[in-house]
Amino acid sequence: MNSIMSWIKKARLLIAPSLPQCLFCGKRGRPSSGLPGICISCHTGIPWIRCPRCLTCGRHVGCPDCSRSREPVPIRCNRSAVAYTSEMRELLGQYKYRGNERLAPILGLMLDKAYAILQQEQSEGGRNASLAGTSSGKLFSASKSRFQTGLWQADLLVPVPVSSARLAERGFNQAEQLADVLSLRRGIPQLPLLIRTRHTGKQSFKSRSERLADMKHVFTGNTEQKLLQRLDGQLESIAVRLQNRPLQIIIIDDIYTTGSTMRACAEALHRLIGDLGYAAEIYSLTWARS
Repeated sequence: MNSIMSWIKKARLLIAPSLPQCLFCGKRGRPSSGLPGICISCHTGIPWIRCPRCLTCGRHVGCPDCSRSREPVPIRCNRSAVAYTSEMRELLGQYKYRGNERLAPILGLMLDKAYAILQQEQSEGGRNASLAGTSSGKLFSASKSRFQTGLWQADLLVPVPVSSARLAERGFNQAEQLADVLSLRRGIPQLPLLIRTRHTGKQSFKSRSERLADMKHVFTGNTEQKLLQRLDGQLESIAVRLQNRPLQIIIIDDIYTTGSTMRACAEALHRLIGDLGYAAEIYSLTWARS
């Protein structure tokens, strides 16, 4: 009798479809409906940042950096999808350093969660107050009709560029791949408006002050003629369609630590957009917040 039951179990296993292998843990399990490619168990364990405690940098815990700093911040705010736990660090390592590019679409979908939070916050804020421009130039006036027709929507996505040395080492720019997913999902154009002027060492080994000093003047605006023509066309269409307001730009990267990279990128973008005679409001989205 036992041998018959054992045979029946084996037969069922052969007939039943095998469960897919999770891209996170590598085990076979019931797939998540919210994040295709990973199992329910891994999805359940994701440390989402749903209610950031620091409204400036999006940190999920108390933030001494933003509270003690008196310097003007060139971005309006940062929002991140997940807390940078040891599990998330391992996951990012698989993708970024060990070349598992199959993770890019999933990490991009996770980043979209941060966009949804930013979108909701800005939509609610826009219904109660006008938005002010943050750089000199052709200042767009805020329009209430913009919020009456739907949720807030960014105009441009700009990935943080990597150096040529890092690109040759990895074979891809992780920020660009994440921006690609968000661009397709939300219908927001992505433009490489930034150039990295020099290679910097890995920031994870540096202190906050070292990172801030190291990132000074690392980025500049991309003035390649064809790109500027595309940008100018985008600016003109936005000016007509949305009744004169600041250009809404989101900088995309994989992780936010001290904010030094975002600060440097935003400063370069403000200069580029200002030189074209426009004003911009700049935000940042990252997959993780340390």
